[in-house]
Amino acid sequence: MAKRHSAPGKTATSDVESSLPGDRENASSGATAASPREGAPAIKSPRRVLSGAPKPVKPRGRSRTPQPEPAFSASCLGNSRIGIIGAGAMGGALCRGLVDSRIVPANRVMVSDPHTQHVQDLARSHGIVVATDNCQLASTVDIIVLAVKPYNVDLVIEEIAPSLNHEGGIPLIICIAAGIATSRVEIKLASIPEAPAAPVIRAMPNTPAQVGKGACAYCKGTHTTPAHLAQAGDIFRSVGIAVEVPETMMDAVTALSGSGPAYIYLMIEALVDGGVRAGLPRDIAAKLASQTVLGAAQMVIDTGMHPAQLRDMVTTPAGTTIEAIASLEHSGLRAALIDAIGKAAARSKELG
Repeated sequence: MAKRHSAPGKTATSDVESSLPGDRENASSGATAASPREGAPAIKSPRRVLSGAPKPVKPRGRSRTPQPEPAFSASCLGNSRIGIIGAGAMGGALCRGLVDSRIVPANRVMVSDPHTQHVQDLARSHGIVVATDNCQLASTVDIIVLAVKPYNVDLVIEEIAPSLNHEGGIPLIICIAAGIATSRVEIKLASIPEAPAAPVIRAMPNTPAQVGKGACAYCKGTHTTPAHLAQAGDIFRSVGIAVEVPETMMDAVTALSGSGPAYIYLMIEALVDGGVRAGLPRDIAAKLASQTVLGAAQMVIDTGMHPAQLRDMVTTPAGTTIEAIASLEHSGLRAALIDAIGKAAARSKELG
C-alpha cells in the first residue's frame, strides 16, 4: 500500500494551540459566504506566534507630537477575515499587499504553509496570524485563497472540506492555481459529503505582484455573488490591477499576463546581451534595458496610444530604429510571441 502523504499547507507548529481563542458569537450562522459582517471578531494569534507591527519611532526634533497612523482604506472586504494557504511567491505577495495597502488589519490575515520559516517571517514583518494547519485556517476565516501548485489543489480541498461549514458561514474560495477551472473545484467539493456548496472564484495574478505592479484577471463560479467578486477585486488590487473576465478567457489570461513576465525577462536578457555585444558594460546595459522596458510600458499605460503609434514616434526615416525593427521582423519576433501565447493557452487548458 502506498504511503500517504499529508496535504501541502500544514504548518509545522505542533506546540501552538490547535484552535484560535475568541468569541465567534457575532459571526453569521447563515449560508451566506464571505460577506462583510459588522462586529466580526478579529483573528487572534496563537500564544507563541509573533504578531503586531513594530512600535512607531517618535520623530526627533522640536515637535514631540506622535504622527497618526494612516487610516484603513475603504473596501468591500469590511470585517472579513482572509486566509491564505501557501506562503510562496504569490501567497506571500498577497499577504504583504493586503497589510501594506491597509485594506484589512494584519490581525485579520491568516497564513498556513508547511514551510514554517516563511510564515514566521511574515508574522515578524507584517504582524499576520500564523495558522497551526489548513483546517484551523478554513474553520476561522471568511475568504480562503488557495495559493498552491495546480497538482496540490485537490489534496488541499479534501483536507479543508470538513472545516468549511462553521459559525461564520461558508467561506469564499479563491483559487489562483494556473489552469484550475471553477467547475473543477466545485465538482471536487460536491464529491465530498461533508463539504458545502462554497462560492468559488478563479484568479490569475502574476509575479510582479511582489513589487505591487501585478496584473490579475478573475472570474466567477456557480455560487458567486457580485459581493464576492468585489471582495476578490479588492484583494488583487492591493498588489496591482485587477479585471473581471468570463471564465472562457482565463486560459488566454494565463498565457498573456500570467506567463508574460517570463517573456519580458527573456527579452530584457537579450537586450542586455545585445548592449554588451555593442560595447556596453553589462551592469550599465542591464540598467538601461530594464528602465527602457519600464518606461515604454508606462508610455502605453499613460498615453493610451496604440503601441504602433508610439513606435512610429521613435522611428525616423533611414535611422537606427527602423534598421533594428526590420531585423526583428525578419527574425520573426512578432510571430514568435504570438505563437508562444497560443502554446501557453493550450497548455493551460490541458492543466484544467
